[in-house]
Amino acid sequence: MESVNINVSEICQELSFQVLEPGMGSICFRTHEISRPGLQFTGFYTEFSSKRVQLIGNAEMAYLYSLSEESLRERMSQFMGLNPPCIVCARNNQPPEILLQSARENGVPVFKTSLDTDTAGHVISSLLQKELAPKILLHGELMDVHGVGVLIRGESGSGKSETALDLIRSGHRIVADDVVEVSRVGDRLVGRAPDAIRYKMDIRGIGLIDLRYLYGMGAILPEKDIDFVIDLESFDEYKLANHPEDGVTDILGKGVKNTFIPVSSGRNVAVVIEVAVRNFRLKQLGYDAGREFGLETR
Repeated sequence: MESVNINVSEICQELSFQVLEPGMGSICFRTHEISRPGLQFTGFYTEFSSKRVQLIGNAEMAYLYSLSEESLRERMSQFMGLNPPCIVCARNNQPPEILLQSARENGVPVFKTSLDTDTAGHVISSLLQKELAPKILLHGELMDVHGVGVLIRGESGSGKSETALDLIRSGHRIVADDVVEVSRVGDRLVGRAPDAIRYKMDIRGIGLIDLRYLYGMGAILPEKDIDFVIDLESFDEYKLANHPEDGVTDILGKGVKNTFIPVSSGRNVAVVIEVAVRNFRLKQLGYDAGREFGLETR
């Protein structure tokens, strides 16, 4: 994703920032990188990137207060004229009124936070990395099973939701039912439920249920890295297919370990998934039971 628009109110809610100037009410971000504009306040703009969030700490703020009113007005006019996405004042520093006035005139949002500069930069960058990351919607259930992020896929009617309920009853946690929003953040694939269906599950014959009230907050997770993909197939399809051992599926350009499990009436798929996940973890640690005994494994 090349850019993302985030409302000022959402940033305040997400990061617990205080808004001093709302700008236009929405901010267009193009990068997750942060700048400390100390040199720019002195008038040096070589190699300056106006697309970055501008973070003001104690040193920069002290310098601004040391300037005469005329110099400060001139510096702020030049700085705000470059239209940075927003300005964040760390350590609860209150900026000069001239800075706020210039920001208001140029539509640049200004925030204040009690966080120190390093922590503020980290939380801003983390949020923007997540929002700017490439995204895709996948059909399936995302579960935390024995600490492993498992994406369970299958055709409609294959029993994905019922299997997820069995796993929840066994103490595992669910992230998303039916639709999973996946973002690639660096080398990680992070899955979460879309806002509209978060904590919800649709069960045939019952309808929509709220997992928070049925099973408690301990049964759900807001997000989870996808480590392992399990595809549910009917026995007939499974017998006809020639699935490779230790298969890999591609999601947003990243390969994820993938296995197939045949399903049929009366088979406890949740237990099989638990075994598959335990076996996956053993293989990650270097132990493969099939190879140990000279057998082919799936």
